[in-house]
Amino acid sequence: MAQQPTTPVDINNTLLCDPDSGICELPTRDATVSSKMILESSKTSKPIKLLYFTDPICSSCWGIEPQLRKLKLEYGNSIEIEYRMGGLLPDWSYNSGGISKPSDVAHHWDEVSVYYDMPIDGSVWLEDPLHSSYPPSIAFKAAQMQSNEKAILFLRAIREMVFLQKKNITKWEHLEDAARQSALSISSFKEAYEGTAKALFEADLLLSKEKGIRGFPTIIVMDTNGRQEWVYGSKSYSVYENAIIKLYPTIAKQSYNKEPITLFDHYASLTAKEFSVLSGIPRNECETVLDSLVKANMVEVLPTPNGNLWYKKRN
Repeated sequence: MAQQPTTPVDINNTLLCDPDSGICELPTRDATVSSKMILESSKTSKPIKLLYFTDPICSSCWGIEPQLRKLKLEYGNSIEIEYRMGGLLPDWSYNSGGISKPSDVAHHWDEVSVYYDMPIDGSVWLEDPLHSSYPPSIAFKAAQMQSNEKAILFLRAIREMVFLQKKNITKWEHLEDAARQSALSISSFKEAYEGTAKALFEADLLLSKEKGIRGFPTIIVMDTNGRQEWVYGSKSYSVYENAIIKLYPTIAKQSYNKEPITLFDHYASLTAKEFSVLSGIPRNECETVLDSLVKANMVEVLPTPNGNLWYKKRN
């Protein structure tokens, strides 16, 4: 079993995400790490960068997965999304926003699942609650050290685990499984998780503090001239798209194959909401189409109390 990283800094927070604003908000935080540890945003050859502050257990961030996935398909040639971890749950030594213990989160997750139309099973907080979101955040940074693309796959895997499969993603067995699913080198991942990745996570926390990030998701859209547009909270697709277009009016939108089964070549797993956003098929028709793919033995389905996940059939 891998050694579990200790909590790097003490940051108060709340897991009570506001569906109306689409924000999982942080109160004032006090960071103790040195500013020398901060990582400057890496340069990109693409004209637009989206600096995305998030957390593995942020339900509002799970709610914008459909929008982000569509942005990548339509504007992936011109935009880069840089993921930064925000530290939503350091530990349970606080009482804020009506959330003081794990069981308080369970019902809340069930409620926001309906609001965002994204399946979330809050039972994990009753059956095997997480003590912190720091271990999976550090694990993401460890994955990022190998490959940004694989790290994004890893983040998706651990989110599916915690939101849909009721798995406590602070445990090494689940982090290791997600790393394996994402084709990461397990030995390198474990070494980074127990070592350097902690400092990288601390740098993300400090960058978040220095930029005044107060909640998740927060996306800062930036061009190569330093101009910025901020999108704070879970918003509709057009809000993210318009922020990009404002900075890059001549950006070219890419076309992509929207055939139902082909979408699973882009993304190996899809919720009904994601399938609707990506395919253009009305939301109330999506389950029928997806279930027809299951009957045709082309995809498989993972049922959950608050909605299903469809995924490409494994050979």
